[in-house]
Amino acid sequence: MKVDRLISIVLVLLDKNRISAQELADMFEVSLRTIYRDIDAIELAGIPIRSTSGVGGGFEIMPNYKIDKKVFSTADLSAILIGLSSISNMIQSDELRNTLAKVKSFIPTERAKEIELKVNQIYIDFSQWIGNSNIQSYIEIIKVALQENKLLSFDYIAHRGNKTTRVVEPYQLVLKSTHWYVYGYCLKRNDFRLFRLSRMSTLQKQKETFIPRDYQKPKLEFADVLATLQTNIKIRIHKSIVDRVLDYCPYENFIPDDKEHYIVSFPFIENDYYYDIVLSFGDKCECLEPLHVREKMKQRIYDIASLYKK
Repeated sequence: MKVDRLISIVLVLLDKNRISAQELADMFEVSLRTIYRDIDAIELAGIPIRSTSGVGGGFEIMPNYKIDKKVFSTADLSAILIGLSSISNMIQSDELRNTLAKVKSFIPTERAKEIELKVNQIYIDFSQWIGNSNIQSYIEIIKVALQENKLLSFDYIAHRGNKTTRVVEPYQLVLKSTHWYVYGYCLKRNDFRLFRLSRMSTLQKQKETFIPRDYQKPKLEFADVLATLQTNIKIRIHKSIVDRVLDYCPYENFIPDDKEHYIVSFPFIENDYYYDIVLSFGDKCECLEPLHVREKMKQRIYDIASLYKK
């Protein structure tokens, strides 16, 4: 593709002091005429190219236009590469690949091994171990819709299993606490909403475009709200599920009860979500206090048991 070749030529010119037209033609397996046309296109894009004729001549980017590779420290380049590599694991795009190539072009040869070592010290992978297999393809559909200002349509499973069909103007793709969301204006509700990708089905990019609205970014930080709603309950757990309970509270909340059990001060909000979390610990967990939460747990366990009496 011509665009990819043009970007690659720019990267080569940034990396080298000077290169001949024949070298570029051989490198990209095109004719000299094509290379000259590509150089003209690059200049039209605003990148100043200087050509020198004769022996040792060729093309080069004007020195004042180049960024000194020494501007970026080893820590700078490592941090940028870690971030870009992590995103590219989940979101595949030519833009990300080209950006990665550009950043790598700033790495001096003498520092390449050092930077590679530091980048490999941290690996971030947003892909799921298990879960909805549609997430990856949905991210790609949403990404294109965002770029083209195209409407999205999908079926959505909301709270308590209510299923609705939505048409949405997408504005932002959000990753929050291992879950992907799309933030957009819902034409059904006439308001901005945050939709979780795992609760979508039949997602499609529509042919219709939309004129972007003014909008505020979604509220994603709920520490203040949680502080007013959240209380601590007392649970007794078996040591075999300590690792699971640590996903929800720090080890400082654990007090040994005997050789096999712990008493845990567990953060809790009185809604279905938190009751389901405690129930997920099965017979390795007992709610001790407060009494009304314990009684509700007993009722839920009774309701579950009644399903298996038939």
